[in-house]
Amino acid sequence: MQNDISGMLLFDKPAGWTSFKAVNKIRKILNIKKAGHCGTLDPAATGLLLILTGKATKLQDKFMKRDKVYLSVFLLGTVTDSGDLDGNIIAKKEVKDISLEKVKEAVNLFKGDIEQIPPMYSALKHKGKKLYELAREGITVERKPRKVTIKNIDIISFDGINIEVRVECTSGTYIRTLAEDIGNVLGCGAAVSRLRREKIGEFSVENALKESDLENTDLIIKGLSKNPVYTMSLP
Repeated sequence: MQNDISGMLLFDKPAGWTSFKAVNKIRKILNIKKAGHCGTLDPAATGLLLILTGKATKLQDKFMKRDKVYLSVFLLGTVTDSGDLDGNIIAKKEVKDISLEKVKEAVNLFKGDIEQIPPMYSALKHKGKKLYELAREGITVERKPRKVTIKNIDIISFDGINIEVRVECTSGTYIRTLAEDIGNVLGCGAAVSRLRREKIGEFSVENALKESDLENTDLIIKGLSKNPVYTMSLP
């Protein structure tokens, strides 16, 4: 018999896991029927994944629409078909005469309301099929630009090739597309070499369960550590 557990888990997704794998893992551990997440993270990305269980899955849209904070590294001079290093390299360009000042000028162009064309390697659907599934078949379809807001971009470091940034943005923002667009402005292209989601709304990855915590079912259910389980009152 399956359990009836409703609530929300903050999970720090490790690299190499799909968001579906994380949800399915929690579902099996808790022996529950319903579970879902509030915003996909790419397999190579790490960080905060909100996992809702039971009746709390009805709140999915509410949490999906919250602002996000990402820590990322943009690798200049490398262009891939996916916008990150998981994809195939389609161009290598020389990176020269790019100063921190030029990087700041390029980054500042993307602060505020902007339009992004969603990447083909994304979970968006076209005629019932996910775009990344089409991309893997070598199929490209037209995607309409979407309005998003980059509330802030802090440049943490720049070594001449790698730009480390912290991005605060609205839901629906693609960091891979942001990296590509900034790389295009700089004239050398760019791809995401590292991506970590630090926050979703008021929830922080600092309070999230780690992969090792999943070995302890009591820890998941009772939240008896610094990485608690968040629950809520539901009708």
